[in-house]
Amino acid sequence: MPYRVTFVCTGNICRSPMAESVLRHHVENEGLDVEVDSSGTDGWHAGDEADDRTIAALRRAGYRSAHSARRFEASWFDRYDLIIALDEGHLRALRAMAPDEEARGRIRLLREFDPEAGADLDVPDPYYGGRADFDLVLELVEAAMPGLLEEIRAGLKAA
Repeated sequence: MPYRVTFVCTGNICRSPMAESVLRHHVENEGLDVEVDSSGTDGWHAGDEADDRTIAALRRAGYRSAHSARRFEASWFDRYDLIIALDEGHLRALRAMAPDEEARGRIRLLREFDPEAGADLDVPDPYYGGRADFDLVLELVEAAMPGLLEEIRAGLKAA
């Protein structure tokens, strides 16, 4: 059975699809049995592709993007081994939705996996910004990948 990871941001068009694409790239390159997807705490953009600026940032860095936005559903908690929030607001929303303590224990912040992150664990929302804001989000996502991959490998061994 594959290890399942999902990323959650607000509208599922900027941060979480970016993290999804980056992690998918890494697990495919390593041949890890991991399913990766993403969603949002809100459904405003359900059915939309990732933001054009997200897609552009990913392409500049050599990543692919194939995405359709959706809203995270409370019934999905049993589906995932790891649910990764992109900021504290998403973390709070997911914890409030979680059916029990076990589900809440699977929710983490992405930047927890970056040892250089410091005290600010939020990935800022680039939606109202420009290219530099999207590039910064990609940089923060990439910085968390080694630690996240280590967590995933440990989860695969424990399964």
